[in-house]
Amino acid sequence: MNSYSALQKAIAHRIANSPEARINFAEYMDMVLYHPEHGYYSSNAVKIGFKGGDFFTSVTLGTDFGDLLAEQFVQMWEILGQPIPFYLVEMGAGQGLLALHILNYIQVQYPELFAALQYMIVEKSPGLKQEQQQRLQEFPVRWCSWEEISPNSIIGCFFSNELVDALPVHQFILEAGKLQEIYVTMQGVGGDEGVGEEKNFPSSPNYELTEVAAEPSTPQLAEYFDLVGINLAQGGYVDGYRSEINLAAFDWLSILADRLQRGYVITIDYGYPASRYYHPRRSQGTLQCYYQHRHHDNPYINLGQQDITAHIDFTALERWGDRCGLEKLGFTQQALFLMALGLGNRIAALPHQKISLSELLQRRQSLHQLIDPTGLGNFGVLIQSKGLTKKENSQPLKGLSVPEN
Repeated sequence: MNSYSALQKAIAHRIANSPEARINFAEYMDMVLYHPEHGYYSSNAVKIGFKGGDFFTSVTLGTDFGDLLAEQFVQMWEILGQPIPFYLVEMGAGQGLLALHILNYIQVQYPELFAALQYMIVEKSPGLKQEQQQRLQEFPVRWCSWEEISPNSIIGCFFSNELVDALPVHQFILEAGKLQEIYVTMQGVGGDEGVGEEKNFPSSPNYELTEVAAEPSTPQLAEYFDLVGINLAQGGYVDGYRSEINLAAFDWLSILADRLQRGYVITIDYGYPASRYYHPRRSQGTLQCYYQHRHHDNPYINLGQQDITAHIDFTALERWGDRCGLEKLGFTQQALFLMALGLGNRIAALPHQKISLSELLQRRQSLHQLIDPTGLGNFGVLIQSKGLTKKENSQPLKGLSVPEN
């Protein structure tokens, strides 16, 4: 049995053995992405980059993203009083390229920090972990689970780049003005009516996955909107309005806040504040699937072979972080963040580099992609802190400053 068929069977088994023969969308998304053997991130299916990849990231455009992020880490180390050890904890490290770029840069440019540095990676995917270990074998990197990090033990910075968007999300729909959760079931098992416009998706010659709407699986879904200040009963929300709620992000933020004693959290990803995320005109949410550099909105095909993501609600991260003891230091766009850290100087220096014209044009294109306002440059950068003194917290971070012209 191939991985695709095995995952189909596992999903069917989970549905058939669940109450009312259905699972919520978050459970389904968790299975197709993180099933221990056949999930997208657990197998060798995940592909990152331009050649044959499902998507590309800032990291695949060269070392600049990691270099400039390292500059921010250097300042954080200095603000904290140059502690030894200084921990950098990367969560969801992909192919290990960002870690490689950061470590190479710090080793060459800031040897004192490199000597004090403890680099840790929290990685859920066995396949990606193996690739990271091969790529980073020359550096003293430690891989660990959350359980292996003691509470209140980290002095340094937790950071992630395009991690939270891949956490499983609940989906909801408004029916007769009432919040209903979207569940996944099978035709002939627990009903076969679809949500909205008959959203039935073929996934096997033997059965079809289909969506049904019912009472929410947890009161946290309704409580979420109280947290972010959105009232679905007002403001022009129509029946059929559909979107996502990322409760897994709360669990993730709670855990890292518990492990952080003093320092920072940097979250880089695509998303919006709640007022934009849940705007009445964004009536079909933000869920997207990525397969071989093409995106679509059908999460019920290419099982275990495609990425599934949803934008981040940064307001939720800010307010939940506040409950966890994380203070918001600032929120900005990636373009402004990188320019403030020196990307503009790198662009200005391009004509003076002794490289071929083709290399010059390729490098210029890569640098501009990092700040493209219609793409990576519009990503959000949220920085939070914990355990800092008033003096430490009052020192402005370079990445949050106004970029030089």
